[in-house]
Order: sequence, then C-alpha cells, then structure tokens
Amino acid sequence: MKIVLERDVLADAVAWTARALPSRPTVPVLAGIQMRAGAELTFSSFDYDVSAQATVPATSVEEEGSALVSGRLLAEISRSLPARPVTITADPGSGRAVLTCGSATFNLLTMPEEEYPSLPEMPPAAGSVGSDAFATAVSQSAIAAGRDDTLPALTGVRIEIEGDTLTLISTDRYRLAVRELRWNPQRGDQSAAVLVPARALSETARALTAGAEVSIALALPGEDGQGGDGMIGFEGAGRRTTTRLLGGEFPRYQALLPTNLQITAELSTSALTEAVKRVALVAERNTAVRLSFSSGQLMLEAGTGDEAQAQEIMEASFEADDLSIAFNPQYLLDGLAAIDSDIARISFTEPGKPALITGKPGPDGAPDYRYLLMPIRLGS
Repeated sequence: MKIVLERDVLADAVAWTARALPSRPTVPVLAGIQMRAGAELTFSSFDYDVSAQATVPATSVEEEGSALVSGRLLAEISRSLPARPVTITADPGSGRAVLTCGSATFNLLTMPEEEYPSLPEMPPAAGSVGSDAFATAVSQSAIAAGRDDTLPALTGVRIEIEGDTLTLISTDRYRLAVRELRWNPQRGDQSAAVLVPARALSETARALTAGAEVSIALALPGEDGQGGDGMIGFEGAGRRTTTRLLGGEFPRYQALLPTNLQITAELSTSALTEAVKRVALVAERNTAVRLSFSSGQLMLEAGTGDEAQAQEIMEASFEADDLSIAFNPQYLLDGLAAIDSDIARISFTEPGKPALITGKPGPDGAPDYRYLLMPIRLGS
C-alpha cells in the first residue's frame, strides 16, 4: 500500500474513526484502525458494539492495499503533523507501516489483519434529518441520560419514530428531557422505538455536522434476520457509524409529563443562569439551591446557617400564591442551557411536584423541548 493525502484530511478521518476505539480492548487488534486503499481510501474501527468508518479522497493511490495499526498512536501522530502532504506506505511482509510528512518519519508496527473482525453492514435506510437540527436535538435530550452502568436502559436516548416526527427522550430518574423534531422518513407510515447509547449518539451527532444531512439507518431486533438487540446507523459527509441498540425496559415517560400545569413563571434565561451560578458557589456538593417565587420576583438562596450563604433577587413574571422549591443547581443549569430560548418558562402543578422547564412555545403553541426536573425536599 502506498498513498498520499493532505494532513488535515488524514487528521479528520482518523479522529472520527478513533472515536469507536475501546478504552480496554478485549483483544489487541480491536485497538487498531484499519487503513484500506482502493478505489476509495477508508479508515475503519470496530469494537463489536460501535463501528466507525471514514471515506476520504487521496491525492494519489500509488499502490492499493491495507494495513492495521494502533489507532490511538495514529490519532496522536496525525494531530501533530505539519501542514504538509502525508505519505503512508505499508508492505505486508515487513510488519510495519511508514508515515512520512515533511522531515518527520514514523515507523508503526502493524497488527495481523486476519484477526480483525469484519465491520457490520449498514442497516436499511430509515430516513434523513438536517445535521445541525439533529445535533442540537441530541445534545438537548442526552443531557438527562444516566451514567450508572448498572442501569443500562437509563444510559441511552430513546428515539421514537412516528411518521415525520422524531422524539428523543432520556432520563436518569431525577430529570427527564424530551425533544421533538421533524425529519424525512423513507416511509410515511413508519413507526418504531429504539434505545441508543447516549454517549455514542452524542459523539456521532456532533461529528456529522460537516454535511447538510444525516442519514439514519435502522435494523430492529428480529427484523430481516437481525439478531441480538438490533442496530442503528448514521451516515453523512463521507462518515458512517453503526451502534448496537440497548436492551432493557425504558420508563413510561409519558405518565411523568404533567398535563395540568397550574402555575407558570417566566424569566430571562441568561439572567437566571448567571444568578444560579453565583448563588450555587456556596452550595456544598449535592445540596440544593432554593427558589422562592412571589409576585413579580424570584429569590434564590443557597447555604445553611452553619456555612456560607448566598441570596439574590431578580425580576420574574409570576402572579400566583407564593411558592418555594429547591433543585440540584447543576441539573437546573443543564435544563436552562438546553432550552435554547431567551425566555425560560418554569411551570408547576403544585408545590413539591416536578417542575417543567421550557422555552418559548413553537408555532403550534407547544414547546418542542421539555425538561422535567425533580425537586429536592426542603428541610423544615
């Protein structure tokens, strides 16, 4: 194999592919990135759960072939190279791949390709969605995903497909995020619900914004002979990835969303965010910031009588009986950052019950993003 390509092209392709490398590979070859030069130049990685592949143009392909090298090392090298053309050669008999860029030369040990697993095929295409809109929706929904691997179903983002609407949902039992967006399905009557690992989904959505659209492919368990938990794939701008779906039972979130909101407060999102950050400076780990609403204002408080204390008062559109509630400050800040609106609406059914945080309503009068936050019980 002998190829020549631009440094930036190499660095971008390797960075995308390296995202699927396992931190603790079960077998050594899974720590590798496979380079294959033919009609197209591809970089691939696979850990049996997530696969990633980047197809890029080469300045020239003088000899076709392939090589498997350490993915982490290749990623570090490609980031550090000068802005010059890169030449990569590999002779199967030598056990080495040689990377040259300007005056720098690296000799990399190759791994046995016969031990490397074949990448899974992309599932059937289900539809497409604008890449920027998809990235925003994923970041808004994934913020509430759990990080406790003993509860794997809560570490995912549930994606519901119903006609031309995608709904993305996540929860860690203390908060719930729901985001709806339009997409272009392959079939207008399509209906499905899958659970995608939140971390893999977030990294994928961020990395695919270089193209205008993201194609979503889906293979449900038992569909067309698909075994296990099924698979979802994403493709755009010469990049593609597949991820094995999560199993387990996702909570019935619809019952958690309040339908009879009695009280609503409206505040400046930026002003509230800055106030929460300031007041939370005195809050010990896992302690609450208290919000006390009264006519026309909100008072934020943190700290106890034996520790440092903070208090701040700000304007709020609130016309109801006085109400006090307390939240984990980081969870509150996550919700405020996700609503993507200059006005934050905090709605309540009754004191002590979860609060619903939304931005400005959409054209149909309903918000496309909802963030439900459990309160922390106030001490007497």
